Amino acid sequence: MTERPALTPQLDRTRVMAILRSADATGLAAVARALADGGVTCLEVTLTTSGALDALAAIREELGSEAAVGAGTVITTGDARDALAAGAEFLVSPVVDTDVIRGAADSGIPCYPGAWTATEVCAAWRAGAAAVKLFPASTGGPAHLRQLRAPLPDVPLVAVGGVGVDQARDYLDAGAHAVGIGSPLLRGADRNPAPDALDALTTRARTLLDTIRAEPRAQKAAS
Repeated sequence: MTERPALTPQLDRTRVMAILRSADATGLAAVARALADGGVTCLEVTLTTSGALDALAAIREELGSEAAVGAGTVITTGDARDALAAGAEFLVSPVVDTDVIRGAADSGIPCYPGAWTATEVCAAWRAGAAAVKLFPASTGGPAHLRQLRAPLPDVPLVAVGGVGVDQARDYLDAGAHAVGIGSPLLRGADRNPAPDALDALTTRARTLLDTIRAEPRAQKAAS
């Protein structure tokens, strides 16, 4: 196997990936700026968004080294090729496609494929994933993630899919390395990037990071 790429530094540091998914990409640059102002600096632009690749390139140019910007919903090697050409710094997928994972690793780019079972998690990890996206996380909740962590303690898991801002700590306490959050964090700011909506988004981003940095709830209850 090609050497496994390291985790995206901004994801490793903040333990959260903001998922930018919208009907079109018109408001995503403003949303990305608001998130970065709040300290959330790992940003996934999903390819299901119309104009996603142009938006990804524009956000990268706007934020520079302040944030890492990657492409989400990467399902085929063609998707991966187009995303990397647009400047994606990481790839995220809802599925385990070993060709996509290995291609990213060969390019030195972290890939976060989606998996649900222990078999899928192992397949993604062995193919060279930087971490594995537990998707959809909310179907089994933190309990499912905790069960996967027991036999697979060395595989970093990112909980994505139905994770709310107020649930992030629960997934981290269950053993997630990080969480990915979309609409519960954006709350329509992508569709209406007015100043008050963007200010509220920045505040939510800061609140989310405070929650992530807080003492685990089990320790707090025991103290």
